[in-house]
Amino acid sequence: MTAAERLARDGYAVLPADPRVLRWADAASQAGRHLLAGVETRAGALRHGGTWFVGVDALPNGPDGAIGGVPLAGPWEEVLDWPGPWHPAQLSAVFPGYPGRDPGESEAAHGYRLRRDAAHLDGLLPVGPERRRHLCEPHAVLLGLPLNPASPGASPLVVWEGSHRMMGEALTRRLDGVPADRLADEDVTEAYGAARRAVFGACPRRELPLLPGQSVVVHRHMLHGIAPWRRGAWVRGPARMAAYFRPVFGDPARWLA
Repeated sequence: MTAAERLARDGYAVLPADPRVLRWADAASQAGRHLLAGVETRAGALRHGGTWFVGVDALPNGPDGAIGGVPLAGPWEEVLDWPGPWHPAQLSAVFPGYPGRDPGESEAAHGYRLRRDAAHLDGLLPVGPERRRHLCEPHAVLLGLPLNPASPGASPLVVWEGSHRMMGEALTRRLDGVPADRLADEDVTEAYGAARRAVFGACPRRELPLLPGQSVVVHRHMLHGIAPWRRGAWVRGPARMAAYFRPVFGDPARWLA
């Protein structure tokens, strides 16, 4: 079975280690360590009791994806229909003890992170004081690249296998007939919540503890999250670091296709 077939069937495809990907990961890891050492980063951008640096658009790669003179290239090029440009990648850095609890964080929110890995769908952002979900960022795909070695228990990426079909079908029904330029105006909170609960009862949870040189392609409708850090887990460096690219469709209607 090809990676494209696995992506269509399961909603994700883990791609084997590749020397091109490893070279990019080494360059991005150096940039990531520099970011994490910065006073500004440590003071203002850590969440969940100081155990996670979300790092959205934090890595200094160019529109071609290159970082530190190292080009972005890998086996996903045979899977993705994305010619570029690439946005600055997220640097997700998870520290031992994740998830801690922030002051003011509700017990329900913290418990969801502990018991359900903070499972979410990218691009459906909480808006307003009531934090209602709207399709603000119609991502084309999620491309994940681990940056440093870590043990399987060091808060790996988690996916719910096959959830891309259930989530996609539920949200397509909810948004059926809405003009493309009005999709972001629609409140999809109820449809999203119901579909997510159905996924937990129907789809197997999979942890993906990847190593540098590997990569993972995740469907844009895939429910995913981060596992809690398990006792005895180790990481080479200050935190388990991963880079994530989430290119956005110019036409929001393509998100539903």
